[in-house]
Amino acid sequence: MNFLLNRMSMMHQKLDHEIKNETERRLPDFVRLMRLKKLRLAVKDRIARRIKRWSIQTQQ
Repeated sequence: MNFLLNRMSMMHQKLDHEIKNETERRLPDFVRLMRLKKLRLAVKDRIARRIKRWSIQTQQ
């Protein structure tokens, strides 16, 4: 479980970095930027679901 959260967190950081690099380009590719942001949000949602599921399991 911890490994999975760590891996998703690293992916989220990598996407943050890619988004930052893309926005700093002279002519950013807005389609790529939107795709990266959607993917980052999906990863964030998966992290939140895992944490919620983990906290429910530990309370039982």
